[in-house]
Amino acid sequence: MERGTRPVGDLPFLPGMRSTALPVRALRARKTRLRLGLLVLLDIWLIVLGSTIAYFLRYEYEFWSEVTYYEPIESFFPTLALLVPTTLGLLYFKGFYRQPRNAGWLTYLGIVLSSVTTALTITIVITFLYKPFYYSRLIFALAWAAIVVLLGLSRLIVHRARHRRWKHGKDLERVLVVGGSGLGWQVMHNLQTMPSLGYDLVGYLHEQSSASSNGDPETPKTVPLLGSLAQLPGIVAQRAIDHVIVALPSWHNRHLPEVVEMCHRLGVPFQVVPDFYELSFERVTIQELRGVPLLELRENVIQGWNYALKRAIDVGLVLLTIPLWGTLSLLVMLLIRLDSVGPVVFRQTRIGRSGRPFEFLKFRTMVNNAEQLKEELLEYNERPGVAFKMRDDPRRTRIGGWLRKTSLDEIPQLWNVLRGDMSLVGPRPAIPEEVAEYEAWQKRRLEVMPGCTSLWVVTGRANTTFEEMVRLDIYYAEHWSVGMDIRILLLSIPAILTGRGAY
Repeated sequence: MERGTRPVGDLPFLPGMRSTALPVRALRARKTRLRLGLLVLLDIWLIVLGSTIAYFLRYEYEFWSEVTYYEPIESFFPTLALLVPTTLGLLYFKGFYRQPRNAGWLTYLGIVLSSVTTALTITIVITFLYKPFYYSRLIFALAWAAIVVLLGLSRLIVHRARHRRWKHGKDLERVLVVGGSGLGWQVMHNLQTMPSLGYDLVGYLHEQSSASSNGDPETPKTVPLLGSLAQLPGIVAQRAIDHVIVALPSWHNRHLPEVVEMCHRLGVPFQVVPDFYELSFERVTIQELRGVPLLELRENVIQGWNYALKRAIDVGLVLLTIPLWGTLSLLVMLLIRLDSVGPVVFRQTRIGRSGRPFEFLKFRTMVNNAEQLKEELLEYNERPGVAFKMRDDPRRTRIGGWLRKTSLDEIPQLWNVLRGDMSLVGPRPAIPEEVAEYEAWQKRRLEVMPGCTSLWVVTGRANTTFEEMVRLDIYYAEHWSVGMDIRILLLSIPAILTGRGAY
């Protein structure tokens, strides 16, 4: 413990903390429970509505085929009484009502699909076990479609409305960051630059230390320093903090048990950010040796049969969509030819899997001598790190800005996929000059085949820092699955349509 610093657990509550801040937090908690209750009631009504729509489509309008035996709607009530609680129970156990604030709509849709499918399967088995010829089989298929659509649309509306309220400064969760070093700075920077998360950064706590020879790193000037770690209980109470993010550097790890214990005692939710800066990799596997934790570096999982499966899916999807992207390619080529002089396709050497160079293809969006002009523009680079990005790049052609905004300039990369140079999903390929400046840990992104889209594209595109981009690429390589690829591809569609972070 630092000299003169009082143990966190021994600090008493400050006068007035229970009469001011705690009721405020309790009021917000009651509002949260009320909203959750209303959502549950809404879901019950939508499940009943979807089932009713299915009944009327089948028996009243005789959807798809003629009904040979008519069942009154009253006879459907027992099945409905089984379907509603089963669906709600599955939604609950799959975390539908406990998702984090930044959970995307596709996360909710995935839970809806699996829960409704399982619930209807259980309902069908039980129903036909007792009365095998009681209902038309088609009514269950219609009920599945109607319930999925209604629940999915309702969560889309709720999701958009919630983000709109956050954008206008309403219903924000008050956050306190514990730690003012480089790790804490990154957390605070992300909270400030991503208002869509719905967080209100109140301030941070920081413990001065001479453990580092370089001193404590610079902290954001726009975020108020509220005190030291020992003042955590009083700050949480006085400032009505809803959430604590602990981002302590390695030289302050001795304070972590005290901070965690105090958060438990205060009843405030908290999250701990592991200091992977010291480890130089993104994720580890934790094992145990008689109570002693052992950290093991996770390996790239896109190897062997996983690589073969990923490659087969890439080639299949590209071949299946040739009519679409082939037609778009012809239109784009015509526009480029009419807009400026030069080749339609831009070819450049990029670094692929295992550091092997390959010929990277894109539709040309810049003037012919763009690479020569780049040297004169290096001082205007807007992305920290070795990658060059410039929002108002003067080298772009008239049609080039639009092609980049819509990502249509990247269509030729599908030929790279067919040739085996790239994958549909993977780290974005870098030029040799950038790779030459990589640190040792950053070269891990070269262990997998580069992709047309990536995890960091759907999280921020060009707004992501280079270091964050590399960490996301490493995370992708260590946690790859077919489901992850499908989700990234689906999330890339709105990222492209909205042009978020693209330039």
